[in-house]
Amino acid sequence: MSKTETKPIEELTYEEAFSELEKIVTALEAGEQPLEEALTLFERGQKLTSHCAKLLAKAELKIQELSGETLDLYKEGE
Repeated sequence: MSKTETKPIEELTYEEAFSELEKIVTALEAGEQPLEEALTLFERGQKLTSHCAKLLAKAELKIQELSGETLDLYKEGE
């Protein structure tokens, strides 16, 4: 396993988490793991999905905040 796969999920960047998630999906689709390993991969995949969603929501909120600030400044200057 690579370094990102052993890092705690909370420490992963979006790109690292998404890359690991892609690897897990590929491995599960191949179906070559024993049941216990497949369940462990599935569980980590679920956690990675949640982490990615949280990071995207945070980025979206920041964009909205920045857009709102820009729009407010523009309106004041009219």
